[in-house]
Amino acid sequence: MPESEDAFRLDVPRLRAAFERASPGYEAAAELQARISAELLARLGELRLAPRVVLDLGSGTGRVTRELKRRYPRALVIALDIAPGMLREARRHQRLWRRFARVCADARRLPLADGSVDVVFSNLMLQWCEPLEAALAEVRRVLTSSGLLAFSTFGPDTLKELREAWAQADSRGDGHNHVHRFLDVHDVGDAAARSGLAEPVLDVDRIELDYSDTLALMRDLKAIGAHNVTAGRARSLTGKARLARMQAAYELKRRDGRLPATWEVIYGAAWGAPGRAAAVSVHGEAHIAPGSIRRAGGVP
Repeated sequence: MPESEDAFRLDVPRLRAAFERASPGYEAAAELQARISAELLARLGELRLAPRVVLDLGSGTGRVTRELKRRYPRALVIALDIAPGMLREARRHQRLWRRFARVCADARRLPLADGSVDVVFSNLMLQWCEPLEAALAEVRRVLTSSGLLAFSTFGPDTLKELREAWAQADSRGDGHNHVHRFLDVHDVGDAAARSGLAEPVLDVDRIELDYSDTLALMRDLKAIGAHNVTAGRARSLTGKARLARMQAAYELKRRDGRLPATWEVIYGAAWGAPGRAAAVSVHGEAHIAPGSIRRAGGVP
């Protein structure tokens, strides 16, 4: 597996195109995303908020945007996504008396005024932002001083079985990476601190799904647009021999007739602080209170 940072740099146009292609069938395949968004919405529901403006950052097809508008009917609710196709699909979730705005934009360059948003909700989008603090700094910029960011993103154990299987298949070394690299909870917390967001609190959960075979897993990833869009990806079709080696390596993990796939989910919340200086970086590190990062029960 390549170790250089450049190898894991995201190809943004390719990323946008992947989600554009996935948009028509995204909702039917995005069961995990729906499960995680439900948990994030439940956490948001524990807070008594009366926002005037709510931003669904990385809204996808707008299913969650519709729920945010139902929950905050008096608020201006904005669905923002990088893929126009996702926002076209979001029209299906519009209701006569519960309409929301749709904006196509990059999370790293939000077309919104400073201090104009009370709640930013972001479900499983931040893992596609590079560098992460660029997107979080934009969130900080648009949040009011009392505004809230509630988010989920994937951690480094996500798809670890697939990553390990590819590593075994490539034991001779092909110079390519096959699975996107995800930041761990401490890196996410550091990025939030460097961006100037206040009081970040994060915790981690793990979800394990199972599949009949590796092709079923890869079809699911394709259906939700989760392709490998890093600079270090293979630029040609994967050879049949290498694919067979990966499948054979993954088969060694089969139990009870099914193949496991792990998803590490990081949940987080932070408060806005427009005008607050970003944390000073010392030798590439920013420090936040250790007690502000915790792991969910049962996570080693």
